[in-house]
Amino acid sequence: MREFIDGAEAIARGAFVAGCNFFAGYPITPATPILLRMLRELPKVGGVGIQAEDEIASIGMCIGAAMTGAKAMTATSGPGISLYSENIGMAIMGEVPLVIVDVMRLGPATGGATTVSQGDVQFLRWVTSGGFPIIALCPTNLAECYSLTQHAFNLAERFRTPVFLVSDKELVNAQQSVDTDTFEKLPIVNRVLAPTDQPFVPHRVKEISDVPAFAPIGGEQLTRLTTSMHDERGIITKKTAAVNKTGRHFWHKIEDHRAELEMCKFDQQPGAKTLIVSYGITARSMIQAARNARAAGKLVSTLTIHSLWPQPEKAIRAALQGVSRVVVPELNLGQYRLEIERIAATCDPRPEVIGVNRIDGDLIAPQEIEKEIP
Repeated sequence: MREFIDGAEAIARGAFVAGCNFFAGYPITPATPILLRMLRELPKVGGVGIQAEDEIASIGMCIGAAMTGAKAMTATSGPGISLYSENIGMAIMGEVPLVIVDVMRLGPATGGATTVSQGDVQFLRWVTSGGFPIIALCPTNLAECYSLTQHAFNLAERFRTPVFLVSDKELVNAQQSVDTDTFEKLPIVNRVLAPTDQPFVPHRVKEISDVPAFAPIGGEQLTRLTTSMHDERGIITKKTAAVNKTGRHFWHKIEDHRAELEMCKFDQQPGAKTLIVSYGITARSMIQAARNARAAGKLVSTLTIHSLWPQPEKAIRAALQGVSRVVVPELNLGQYRLEIERIAATCDPRPEVIGVNRIDGDLIAPQEIEKEIP
């Protein structure tokens, strides 16, 4: 069935399919349409939707709901992520399953509230103190808004961690005619519950990269949530062995499972010496630019990044083989280009990496990318 919908609707529908039953948020352009849809639709399926008094309260409510067993989501934009930062650290520390939608707009600060941007890419990677890895997925179209929202919930449950869905003003707010019957519905993943017939230790794992079983606050077992460094019991500690184990666990449970997390689409043209790498709304201009170039007889490959973090390093490295020129279009001054340059620096021969960048509120046109294709 063809429908005229926007990205906010696709994200909301994806959340419902994934089992989302709690949402809290605060109005902020351009994420407000997601808030409105969740407030309207969640009660119809027995869920709870709350417009909180501010962003800090919103994510706090989501953390509390998630720790009682709910599948929780919130949505905001760059200034809201700034306010979320401390509680994002709490969610990492407490191993809280949570989906956070960031609808990017032009920054810094209030910036351009109704202006498209992709300026939060590095901000999300280093969003809170500690420097531990995070998971961030990035759709390019409405079908991916639907499917990657489900992936975000599944990964949050699988790894007991906050997961970002990274979108932008144009993708979330612009309506398009799409065949929603083709939207991908994924199997639902739920967090592993701790058995009730044996002693429960909130953060105990057999291997450092394992994910601990979950027991809801208010249930039969005693569990703890703290913002401070803790041992496997959830008790605050400064003992170096326990601190080292907990911190390394946060790192290994993400980094050791990259094969499950890395998502991208490589459209390889045999013999191509030019590779274009992009993500989100700009990837659509990249795809059109590549079509135009191929129609003109030029060989060019494309790599669309869906898992911004952890960056799909293995796939990027494979795509760089044999190319001499890499073009990275993005709506910032080269934030993801830094990652491509880092990986390209280890290639022999080392390809030239070129950015195509805008921060003036307009999208990058395919023709701007084509200029960089020899």
